[in-house]
Amino acid sequence: MLQLGSTVIEPARVVCDLGVLLDDELSVKQHISKVASICFYQLRRLRQLRCLLGPEVTAQLVSAFIMSRVDYCNNTVLAGLPLTTLEPLQRVQNAAARLVLSLNLRDHVKPALKQLHWLPVVCRVWYKLCLLMHHVHLGTAPHYLTDAAQSVTSASRRSGLRSANTAKYVKRCTRTKFGECGSASPAQLLGCCQTTCSAVQTRTFF
Repeated sequence: MLQLGSTVIEPARVVCDLGVLLDDELSVKQHISKVASICFYQLRRLRQLRCLLGPEVTAQLVSAFIMSRVDYCNNTVLAGLPLTTLEPLQRVQNAAARLVLSLNLRDHVKPALKQLHWLPVVCRVWYKLCLLMHHVHLGTAPHYLTDAAQSVTSASRRSGLRSANTAKYVKRCTRTKFGECGSASPAQLLGCCQTTCSAVQTRTFF
């Protein structure tokens, strides 16, 4: 608790920042649960109209109302989380694929995801991280990302190593512990994207 004069300010267990629910343990479980609840509600509403819509229109509505919520801030909030934590969002995606293709609950959903060209939730997270790292490599990323990562080629201590001829990156050293916490997201970028920076054109990702 924090007391300012006669006012006592108590800490909140969950806060909302830019539409993302952050709990005091940073487990993001409440945010995932909230997103899954909203998505299933929208799916129930779309299921009532499925008989009047074709698969193409249904896929567009699902992308607008469902997958946009699943993908919102997923590269910064969901990166590195256990698969069990991401399971509610994967169930949302599976239900959305069954709705678009009019599948039964007993039908396998992996062929449906492949037919719709939908990556699983965890792969969507890493895909966006790799795309950001690709922009860092091309110099088209925002400055706060390009400043946090340093290519091995430009690192003076690694110039004589064999890795200096690759497209690998390292995290810039910070002087304070607070700076280390602030560059956690770029560190995740560096951990998953070492083999994607050699792509010449961004459209290779699509």
